Amino acid sequence: MIAAGTAPSPQAMANAQLAPRVTAGTDALIARYRRVRATTLALTAPLAVEDQVVQVVPETSPTKWHLAHTTWFFERFVLGAHCPGYTPIDARYEHLFNSYYYTVGEMHARSQRGLLSRPTVAEVRDYRARVDDAVEGLLRTRGDEERVAFLVTLGLHHEQQHQELLLTDVKQVLFVNPLGPAYDALPAPPKARATSLAFVHRGGGEAAIGAAGDEFCFDNETPRHRVLLGEHALASRLVTNAEYREFIAAGGYTTPELWLADGWTTIRACGWNRPLCWSEDLVREFTLSGWREIDEVAPVCHVSFYEADAFARFAGARLPREEEWEVAATAEQVGGNLRDAGYLQPAPAAQGPSIAQLYGDVWEWCASAYGPYPGFRPLGGSLGEYNGKFMCNQLVVRGGSCITAAEHIRATYRSFFYPHDRWQFLGVRLAKDL
Repeated sequence: MIAAGTAPSPQAMANAQLAPRVTAGTDALIARYRRVRATTLALTAPLAVEDQVVQVVPETSPTKWHLAHTTWFFERFVLGAHCPGYTPIDARYEHLFNSYYYTVGEMHARSQRGLLSRPTVAEVRDYRARVDDAVEGLLRTRGDEERVAFLVTLGLHHEQQHQELLLTDVKQVLFVNPLGPAYDALPAPPKARATSLAFVHRGGGEAAIGAAGDEFCFDNETPRHRVLLGEHALASRLVTNAEYREFIAAGGYTTPELWLADGWTTIRACGWNRPLCWSEDLVREFTLSGWREIDEVAPVCHVSFYEADAFARFAGARLPREEEWEVAATAEQVGGNLRDAGYLQPAPAAQGPSIAQLYGDVWEWCASAYGPYPGFRPLGGSLGEYNGKFMCNQLVVRGGSCITAAEHIRATYRSFFYPHDRWQFLGVRLAKDL
């Protein structure tokens, strides 16, 4: 304690500036940082080192790359911006583990990430540990600063996106392996009886969509704005494997009038005649637990927008628009078959709300182009590249999947994929105009 009337020494003032300023909010952020980062490593626990370096298609990335890229994000955008004089652990990593931030610099080609034998998995894990120590040190001294807290929170949500990508990409690595290896011995979703599909009436009129308030959201969820809905109906549940098998049996993949022009071109060029991860005899599907018999009442998964749209035409329906989906989902609590349930596989619809499975199971294709909301403003600087520059030639998906963290998803959350993509957990909900 300094005696009354005694001025503190310059050294004492410097020590006070460096002393931890851990508040309750900072404490909670540090705890969340540790938990999210530890979860990523825990997801790699069932994998051999060899599993973590493989890339089977350009859309996916090796597990090792996800571990490194999420770490580089914290090093580049948190430590690099808020730790004066910070020296990167390895300056070469900026080229190797940058994803698409051209304002930062050029990056290693995405399609060649699986060619990198070095740094090793062990070296990447060491890189994570060293960056974690530095981030926690920053949070202890400056975690109460709004900008620091925001960037760390953004980095954690970014990491949760990559946790999902990690599992999706691992599934594709194991799927192409003739041995049919399992990621882990996971419990099978509970069996259920088939529930009839009904269309639930939804009134038209003005509604508000988009994020508002103080809770975290990505910039592409903003600003909140008014939309005009037509009178419509949404399906009470997702399209099932059995229903999709009927589409195949009825010649769905050989009936050109069901398909958008680009879709018809794509399925013919790629030879598609069933969902990705289904066996040729339409009896088994590959899961993160290896090959399993297809559950007829579980949601169909790994279908492209083209396939979802063609099925909707076959069923005399259409896909939902994203504003229709959001207004319906806003009325429901986040829950359902998300990653926290532990199945990592779509599950049959359970009895519940009149419109079930809005969250979890599969990302739901929407008949909405991924574009900016009226008045959209991206984040400033390099982080403005995170979402905004992809607002072209992609379609919106909503609701998360069976590998999405429950705390990561919300009604306003917008994700997006190219219409030919189907390596992600993507499925179908039907809608109709009234």
